[in-house]
Order: sequence, then C-alpha cells, then structure tokens
Amino acid sequence: MRRMLDPNDFINPATQRVLAFAAHPDDLDFGAAGTVAAMTAAGIEVQYCIMTDGDAGGFDDRDPAETVRLRHEEQRVAAARVGVSTVHFLGERDGFLEPSHHVMRQVVRLIRQFKPQIVMAMHPERNWERIQRSHPDHLACGEAVTRAIYPAVENPFSYPELIAEEGLQAYKVPWLWFYGAPRERENAFMDISEFFESKMDALRAHFTQHPDVGAMEKFVLEQCQANAERGKKPVGSLAEAFHLVAVNADDTIAGF
Repeated sequence: MRRMLDPNDFINPATQRVLAFAAHPDDLDFGAAGTVAAMTAAGIEVQYCIMTDGDAGGFDDRDPAETVRLRHEEQRVAAARVGVSTVHFLGERDGFLEPSHHVMRQVVRLIRQFKPQIVMAMHPERNWERIQRSHPDHLACGEAVTRAIYPAVENPFSYPELIAEEGLQAYKVPWLWFYGAPRERENAFMDISEFFESKMDALRAHFTQHPDVGAMEKFVLEQCQANAERGKKPVGSLAEAFHLVAVNADDTIAGF
C-alpha cells in the first residue's frame, strides 16, 4: 500500500527554494499553481523553468514568433499571480522536446545554481486514463529532470565543465515532486482551497490557449474537486495531486 505524504509538512523553514519545471507555458498553472501560491505565501522562493516556447500552441492564425512572444509574456504574468518572479525559458521547440544531454545539462546547471530543496516536474510515465496529460513533451520534461537529478546533479563527473567553467559544484536534491501523475502513483494531495482563485487567475493569463474560458474553469474546478475527494480532504475542499519522491532522504546512501 502506498504511504501517503502531506505536502503541508514541507512548508516550513527547511524549505527555502523550489524549482518547478514544465514542458509548455501553462502546464504548471494547470498542475501545481495552487501549491506554488501556498509556498510563496509562506515565504518560499519558487522559480519556474519552461522547457519549450509553446510555439505550436494556440487557436489563432498568427506568426509563430509572435506566439512565442505572447506565451512568454502570458507565463510571466501567470507566474507573478502566484508569487513567482523568476521564469527561465530553455527555448526548445514545442512538440520536439527530448530528454537529451543538451536539455539535461541545462537542467543540471539550473539546479546547481539555485540549490532547491524541492524540484517539481511533469510525470515521466504515460497516463492511459487521460492520454492528453501524456503529451510527448510532458513525458520528456519528466524524464529529463529525473535523469538530471540522479545521478547528474550530484555527480561531479557529470558535465564537468559546469564546475571548471562556472564553479557549479555537485548538489544533492532532497525531494522530487511530480504533477500530472497517473492515479496509481499519487501519494500526496495539497489542499489549495485558500489559493484556488490565485490558480485560476494564473490560468486566465494564458489567453491564447483558452477559446472557451468557462469550459476551462469548469474542467479545472472538477479536477480539483476530484483530487480532494481522492485525497480524503474535507467536503468542499479543492486539491492538487502529486507523486512525491525522496531523492536524498535521511536513510539514503551512495548508489542505493
């Protein structure tokens, strides 16, 4: 039986920095923005890293370069609405993201620079109940971050130029939080009732992505209600679901 964890246990002075990865602009807002809002309200610094430019997203006939500009701006606005002021863009092409060493090196670099206690990422396993959650870019995001965290981030022999040229020493990530997980992997549910409107405000910032805002809002509300029910939260609560993985726990030894 899965051991359930409480995300609220991590909102304490030991958690000072969180680095959250997504494949596209708006992925984090669907999956984790309520939790991010709770973290920033508690004084935790959260930074975002968006791996692709989202150039293949949207419903209007516009130049791809203009789409990229708009989606960058949308994400910055959305991030600010949940207390995030720093957004990194890796600039990969939408629909072509791969867990390559080119991408992994950038992930390792950011993690070593920021030294987060928690890294968030999209889940690397396909969700057969709702395949839209398993866009290939989503899976690639999760796989690239997972491979980067172990062993590359903590191995000084991985991408040694990061040490030689930038002084970015190896770093051990304590926790990896996946969002968009298959239900059988979920082991933590964050009550975001207090921050649900902030999450919705963040999602509304992505105006190029929502031809029917009302339908989007209804979908997100229903998903958060279902998450709260699965997480056995009080009636009327709203929640986000995660798969929490201890990377370097108290009982972790090298290579095991």
